[in-house]
Amino acid sequence: MADYVDINGVNMWFDDRGEGDPVVLLHGGLTDSRDFSGNLDTLSGRFRLLLPERRGHGHTADVAGPITIEVMAQDTIAFLDKIVASAVHLIGYSAGAAVALRVAVRRRDLVDRLVLVSGGFHPDGMILRPTADDRPPAPLVAAYGEVSPDGVGHFPVVLAKIAHSVNEEPGMAPADLRAVTCPALVMTADDDIVTLEHTLELYRGLPNAELAVVPGTSHLLLHEKPELCTGLVTGFLTSGPTPTWMPIRRAGSPTAFESDRGSLPPDLAKPARRALIAAGFTRLEQLTQVSAADIGRLHGVGPNAIDRLRRALTASGLSFAPER
Repeated sequence: MADYVDINGVNMWFDDRGEGDPVVLLHGGLTDSRDFSGNLDTLSGRFRLLLPERRGHGHTADVAGPITIEVMAQDTIAFLDKIVASAVHLIGYSAGAAVALRVAVRRRDLVDRLVLVSGGFHPDGMILRPTADDRPPAPLVAAYGEVSPDGVGHFPVVLAKIAHSVNEEPGMAPADLRAVTCPALVMTADDDIVTLEHTLELYRGLPNAELAVVPGTSHLLLHEKPELCTGLVTGFLTSGPTPTWMPIRRAGSPTAFESDRGSLPPDLAKPARRALIAAGFTRLEQLTQVSAADIGRLHGVGPNAIDRLRRALTASGLSFAPER
């Protein structure tokens, strides 16, 4: 069901479909929610799917003032507070990924899982940047004119605002990424407009991230390989952390989660705690999705640790998953 809501003086259009845990999709720059047609919009079969269109995009009219990542992030925060009022799975594509990342940094309480598709944290990571003098592809302009209440003639105004934002607005520093402590999936094409080097820096900067490089795709990967991309996102949203048998990166220094010691038994030995955190297990409820044998394969988790975890789960009315 499509509707409008007043957000920071903007009459924001959004679509609301499906039932279940809320998933919010943030489209790219100069486009609209049709970015997700035939790919991630199929998530409505198992989630409540919300597709807002930001100021100057899609069905949402432009207003006076700039269209920056920070402005759009604040609009998104206000939208989440008003429409959902709880933590969501937040998915952003392209410019929408930059907006989603900024939201996760500003308001960690609003995001429980984060998916960033073909986006970055700083303009320096982009191979291509829009300019106000660009001659945009005719299909892009036509698509804007099909739904924009401002009419196709307003497209150059929006293009100039977006170009100014990309080329003048400061991005975030790698250190800012440490504030995003929720599980995150970083997805990119192997021939994207964001450099792979920048994508790796984004992935490494997020404390609890997974990385997916979709082979044989460009910046339009959601349309080029919709089944693969949707499957990767669905798996990330619906599965708990899977312990790896030979962790390297995740076996390093503890993540930002280590400060949240109340989420694991306080009498758990440090080697076991480090192993669990490195594998992405930071809360007791996550252990209900794996068996005791799975956890026992982690280097540093022995019988005593398994026993302490089992007792803590039982005290909370939980248990390990049955053996497969």
